[in-house]
Amino acid sequence: MKTSKHMLLGVLSMGFLVTGVAQEFDSIPTAKKSLNAPNLQEISVDTTAMDMEGVEQMETMEAQDDIQDNPLLLVKGQKKYDLRDRPETAKFDSLWMKELYDSSSLFDSIYQDITTLEIDSTYHFNVDTDTLKARLKLLNQKTPFNIVYNPSLENVIRYFLTRKRDMMSRMLTISQFYFPLFEQELDNQNVPLELKYLAIVESALNPRARSRVGATGLWQFMYGTGKMYDLDVSSYVDERSDPINSTKAASLYLKKLHDIFNDWDLALAAYNSGPGNVNKAIRRSGGYKNYWNIRRNLPRETAGYVPAFLATMYIFEYAEEHGFTRQVTDRPYFETDTIHVKSTITFNQISELVDVSEEELMFLNPAYKLKVIPFVKGKNYALRLPVDALGKFVANEEAIYAHVQNQLKSKEEPLPQIVQSKDQITYKVRSGDFLGKIAERYGVGVSQIKNWNGLRSNNLRIGQRLTIYPRKFPSSISSSNTNKNSTNSVAAAGAKVHTVKSGDSLWTISKKYPGISIDNLRKWNGISGNDIKPGTKLKLCDCSS
Repeated sequence: MKTSKHMLLGVLSMGFLVTGVAQEFDSIPTAKKSLNAPNLQEISVDTTAMDMEGVEQMETMEAQDDIQDNPLLLVKGQKKYDLRDRPETAKFDSLWMKELYDSSSLFDSIYQDITTLEIDSTYHFNVDTDTLKARLKLLNQKTPFNIVYNPSLENVIRYFLTRKRDMMSRMLTISQFYFPLFEQELDNQNVPLELKYLAIVESALNPRARSRVGATGLWQFMYGTGKMYDLDVSSYVDERSDPINSTKAASLYLKKLHDIFNDWDLALAAYNSGPGNVNKAIRRSGGYKNYWNIRRNLPRETAGYVPAFLATMYIFEYAEEHGFTRQVTDRPYFETDTIHVKSTITFNQISELVDVSEEELMFLNPAYKLKVIPFVKGKNYALRLPVDALGKFVANEEAIYAHVQNQLKSKEEPLPQIVQSKDQITYKVRSGDFLGKIAERYGVGVSQIKNWNGLRSNNLRIGQRLTIYPRKFPSSISSSNTNKNSTNSVAAAGAKVHTVKSGDSLWTISKKYPGISIDNLRKWNGISGNDIKPGTKLKLCDCSS
C-alpha cells in the first residue's frame, strides 16, 4: 500500500485509507458524488454499509497506479491533493540543487574579494602572457568595453584562476539559469549583453544577497536607487530580489550612467561607487577619462571592481581553455513561467498543491520575504513555477483558491498586515534605545529592523538612523526631559498634520514627532530648503490628507 503524502486522499473515521478516482467509487452504491469546482470532487462514504470485503477492495484499488483524472479530492471533509501528473524527470537534480544552495554563501566571499582586492599583486598560474594578450585583444573586438592588456588585469585574472577557481566553476553552472533572463532584459534596453557578468561580481548570482550597507539582490540595489526604478519594497515583497524586475532596473540604471559618461567602463565604476566619485576621480587625475588612468583616484572597492568584471568575462569566454567543465543544468530559466496570483497564498500551500518543494519555490520566487505571495489591489504579484507544475496550477485554479481561503479562515491568527513602502520612516537612535524597544514601539520584529538596515548585530549607536516600515505608531511618547505644560511637549505620534507656529523650524518639528526626520518633512511637503511660514500645515506622513 502506497503511503506517500501525495497519494493519500483521505482517512475515514474507521481508520482505513481510501484512494481512487470518481469512477472507482461507482461500484459502491452508497457513494455520493457532487462537483463543487473544476476538478474538485467531494465524496462522502457511508461506512455503515461497508463490509470488510469492500474495505479490502478499496485497499487493493489504492495500490493501483492508474489514478489519472480528478487530482483534487475531498474525502469525509479532509482535503488532500494528488497532482501526480508532474514527471519525475522535471524535478531538480540533487546535484543542481546542491549547487544552488551552496552558492548562496559565495556572496560574502566575493564581496570581501572585491573590496580588498590587491590588483597589483602577482598571482602565479600557468597562463602564458602572450596568449593572454592575444585573447584579450580578440575579446576587445567583440565588446564595447575597453579591454586592453595590462599587468594589473593579468594579476586579477590569475587570482580568479587560482584562489577563486572553485567559485568560478560554480558560477559557470548557476549562470545557465540566470543568463538567458539577463540577456533578454539587457537586449530590451539595448545595452551590452556582457553586462550579465556584472551580477557575478555584485552578488555571486544570489538573489537574496544583502551587503553590510543594505544593498540587496542580484544587482545590489540600495533602497533609494531601487525606488527610483520602481522596485517595490514592503513587509512581504522586496523586488530588488526579483530577477526580472531587478535586471530591468539595472539595465535602465546602467544605460543612464552610460549616457552621462559615454563610456561603459566609467558607467561600471559609477554603478559601484556613484557618479559623484567618478567625477571626482576624473578631476583629481587631471581630466583623464580612461578608467585605467583614473583608477588610483577611485575608492579602493571600485579600483578592483572593473578589473574583477573584466576578469570574470575573460574566464567565462575562455573557460574550456582553462580546464573548466560546464555542468548542464536541469532548470534553465526559460523552462519556468509565471502566473499572477488571485489570492494571498503561502509557499507551504503551493508546495502541497503542485508538488514543488518550498526550497525550490524560494529559489524561483526570491522576492517574497516571508514565503507568502500577497494579493494587493493594484499590484500584480506573480508566482514562478516550472512549466509542468504551472499547468497543473492553472488547470485547478478555482479549486486551489477555494482550498486556500478555507485554510486561511481556519487559522487562529491572520497573516501579518501588509505594510507598503510608502510607510517608511527614518528613526534616529537616542540614548537608552535598543532594538527590542524600537521594534515594540512600531509593531515590528527585531529581525525585520536588522534586515531593513543590514545590521549584523544588535548594537546601536546614538544618532544612528534606521529605516523602519511601521505597522503601528505609538499613541504618545513620554520623555523625562520634557514638561507636559511646556510648548515643547511631545505631540501625539498619530497626528497627520502640524500647523507651523512662530519659532518653529523643521528641526524642532521633527523632534516633536518621534520617527519623523527633517528629510521626511521635506519630502512629504515638497520643501527644498529650511524656510517655513507660520500657519503652514505640514503633512506628517506620506499621505494625501
